[in-house]
Amino acid sequence: MNSMRRIFTAILALLGFAILTQIYNLYSQGSKLQQNLSLITAKVEAFKKENSDLQADLQYFSIPENLVKELRSRFNYKKPGEKLIIVVPPKEATTSQ
Repeated sequence: MNSMRRIFTAILALLGFAILTQIYNLYSQGSKLQQNLSLITAKVEAFKKENSDLQADLQYFSIPENLVKELRSRFNYKKPGEKLIIVVPPKEATTSQ
């Protein structure tokens, strides 16, 4: 009877160890998944902001006057017969000793 009790106790100890090991593994995986979820959530928020910015640009550029204004300012585009003046900021004064 004593040997049966020892065997039963050993089996229970092994089962307890196996269960604790599985619980630790599940906790570890859950922690990693939580970190991944945080990273993915941050990326989703960044993409939502980028999408919002692109939607705003799309609305802005869908107005022909704004499109012409941007074309003229970015590429120094001018109408025929129109004169273009480019203002260059002055260089900063450098002091040499």
